[in-house]
Amino acid sequence: MIALVDCNSFYASCEQVFRPDLRNRPVVVLSNNDGCIIAANKEAKALTDIPMFQPIFKIRNLLDKSDVTYFSSNYTLYSDMSRRVMDTLGMFSPIVEEYSIDESFVDLTLYGKNQLQDLAQTIKNTVHKNTGIPVGVGIAKTKSLAKLANKFAKKIVKNDNVYVVDSEAKRIHLLQQTKVKDIWGIGKKHALRLERIQIKTALDFANMPVAWVRKEMTVIGERLWRELNGIPCLILVTKPEAKKGIGTAKSFGFKLTDYGLIEEACSYYVAEVADLLRQQQSATSLIEISLQTNQHSAIDKQYRNKIQITLDTPTDSTIKLTKEALIGLKKIYKAGFRYKKVGVNLLHIVKRSEIQTNLFATPHKSESDAITQTIDTLNSRFGKNKIKLATVGNREKEWALIKEHRSPRFTTQWNELLTIGGQTGNR
Repeated sequence: MIALVDCNSFYASCEQVFRPDLRNRPVVVLSNNDGCIIAANKEAKALTDIPMFQPIFKIRNLLDKSDVTYFSSNYTLYSDMSRRVMDTLGMFSPIVEEYSIDESFVDLTLYGKNQLQDLAQTIKNTVHKNTGIPVGVGIAKTKSLAKLANKFAKKIVKNDNVYVVDSEAKRIHLLQQTKVKDIWGIGKKHALRLERIQIKTALDFANMPVAWVRKEMTVIGERLWRELNGIPCLILVTKPEAKKGIGTAKSFGFKLTDYGLIEEACSYYVAEVADLLRQQQSATSLIEISLQTNQHSAIDKQYRNKIQITLDTPTDSTIKLTKEALIGLKKIYKAGFRYKKVGVNLLHIVKRSEIQTNLFATPHKSESDAITQTIDTLNSRFGKNKIKLATVGNREKEWALIKEHRSPRFTTQWNELLTIGGQTGNR
């Protein structure tokens, strides 16, 4: 049996953990640069006049009128809270697949069928006790059924955020209550196609001839069909595959014309992606740099361009990658424009153990593994970017994302720890 544990309104819940005064009140989280609403708790979702994905400046009055509390996105906090949830789930099983930042599959092979209902409640209560994050728990024989069970657990109040598919009758009931468009893995096109031939529920789909599914929906559809019929096809992945591409492209907090500031931002982003590259023990031989103005602006002249730089030998050195990235950036930069975004992508990624060396390459001593490892060790010990390249500069406030409503990073920054009482700090 497999459990899918999914955090309820995760970003908003993280904010509420440290703000008990916001319990049972509407809370939303904004996108980068405080652009639009990307997450909301159930109280905020219940306000039908508050549209998701609308620019905040258009609906600020509506939010204030409805007493909605809004936060800038605080991904450092969310990432650490996610780790705490995953650590708690590890108490119940040695096999946990971190499917996303707010949901995980948990292998329950060690438990008997008669233990599962109480176990689901215990998982839910323990996660909430340890982290303050409310979760839903769906348990079933396959990952696809567990996913549907989790959704059903939250849908019906009497389920109390827990649903265990431990009998054939419960499996059939779950599939009957699930619309075909809500099946995990059914895309919009397939959903419309199935509905046209009167396949309206998950049970209708599960009762279809497997030959038709295989022919019309390929092996992926057949695998889903088998999962819904209680035949496991999707294994738990405890060690994620190395990414084939790593990148970032964040908008500046302000439109930039100063090449120096754009260069600093680009250097900062190279350091970020290079760190992720080393974490998965990989190297890259192709770096892509992109630069663009605000395409949604009606008053700015428009320009966008990108360039790819091929390296003779794959590398994971921040120093080497930054050097090549800035050469590319200078080639595509044009004066006279107000730039909104710079992007960095690492492609042609290979395992570090499989690097094909170049006999004629003469890397600078600053690109040595020893220097890279020393910088990583110091940053790990003393904090992100304590040791950085000079090209990153110290003017981050002039280009960084706008985060006017960001909460403190309560769990990872000493100077932002929650304090109780006294004349300063958070209460």
